[in-house]
Amino acid sequence: MNEEIQFIIDSTKEQMDKAIKHLEHEFANIRAGKASPVMLKSVVVDYYGAKTPLSQVANVNTLDAHTLTVQPWEKSLIPEIEKGILSANLGFNPMNNGESIIINVPILTEERRIELVKVAKNQAESTKIGIRNDRKEANKELKNLGVSEDLLKNTELDIQDLTNKYIKKIDEHLAIKEDEIMKV
Repeated sequence: MNEEIQFIIDSTKEQMDKAIKHLEHEFANIRAGKASPVMLKSVVVDYYGAKTPLSQVANVNTLDAHTLTVQPWEKSLIPEIEKGILSANLGFNPMNNGESIIINVPILTEERRIELVKVAKNQAESTKIGIRNDRKEANKELKNLGVSEDLLKNTELDIQDLTNKYIKKIDEHLAIKEDEIMKV
């Protein structure tokens, strides 16, 4: 197989890997009812005039399955951290005890679980579309190389196998996320 074809296959695989990583990131943002420090990943705090990620000014831990604690490195930041959590619009109501911030993560209703499964399915479908677009681009680049018909067909089959493998990965990730969301 010539170098140009190998480059196309490798770059397509790289694009598909990025799509899977993005899906994993999106799935991590869908909270399934269990408290996780990842839930506060998008929170930014006004730290002496600079917008700073929460993780750089405090420790975020889980106290139990439904409680997060935020331990700021400087007690004077507690009001700013509370503002940051509220402005992140995550649906949390932070409470402060003077030392740290405690966040109770509400238990999800059945309706909300079903909505979250739909969100996960939509993200999975968008990722599948991205994977198929990567395949389409690779096939277009192959045709522009002007290689023999047999080599073109064989390489297209290789790219299709790669596509099928990544579509299967997406389905596996979705099944795991659905189970996680629907588990009470």
